[in-house]
Amino acid sequence: MDEVVLAELRGLPENVSRAIADFLDSARQAFGSDLRSAVLYGSGAEGRLRPTSDINLLLVLSRFEVTKASAIRGSFSSAHAAVRLTAMFLLETEVMPATELFAQKFSDILRRNRLLYGPNPFAEISVPRAAAILRLRQVLLNLTLRLREAYVERGTTPERLSAVIADLAGPLRSCAATLLELEGKPAVPPKEALVNVVLGLGEPGWEEVLAHMSETRQRQYLAPDTADRTLFRLTGLAERLRARVEALV
Repeated sequence: MDEVVLAELRGLPENVSRAIADFLDSARQAFGSDLRSAVLYGSGAEGRLRPTSDINLLLVLSRFEVTKASAIRGSFSSAHAAVRLTAMFLLETEVMPATELFAQKFSDILRRNRLLYGPNPFAEISVPRAAAILRLRQVLLNLTLRLREAYVERGTTPERLSAVIADLAGPLRSCAATLLELEGKPAVPPKEALVNVVLGLGEPGWEEVLAHMSETRQRQYLAPDTADRTLFRLTGLAERLRARVEALV
């Protein structure tokens, strides 16, 4: 693996760095010149991995050819099993439309990324404001509906509720960061953005809610009543975030 990749992987746990490096080696060998860029994004790019974190890679390709794609199945499976590596395979021609159609996701990718290989695919790309608002409304409504269902379906199983809360943390934080940027606030990391949003509510108890959410990210199970209250309040928070986005329309 070249020095640029090794430099960009510094600060990550050794097993994570090795899994990423090994997978990228396989991808470069398999795809050859079809592999244009490789980007690490999300919490791994921030250096804020938690036990529940995925390792997210974006591979930009000139084409997705069956024989070459099949050749990395084993390497991808090993990396996924070892460090929960996920990969998005995006064609060069799809970068611009993906940025617009999946504006919330790509807003987060633009905020938190490390270029591991090739030219920066986002060097001259920004997320259109109208697309970001539309997609943020959709994401937050979807989160709200999913959380209501989870609250009813899993209310008697705190372990599953804790897992739902852990999975919710990333999307909520990312949505908060995008919302603050759309409101003209300074860009901050997603975790800090969510803290700023809830503290701005001026209501008691939110520090405790966020602390419980962080506990689930460390694979700690909340007590039944605590898990129940935390999920219910986070459901309400998703509703309030969406209301603020609606005010931007």
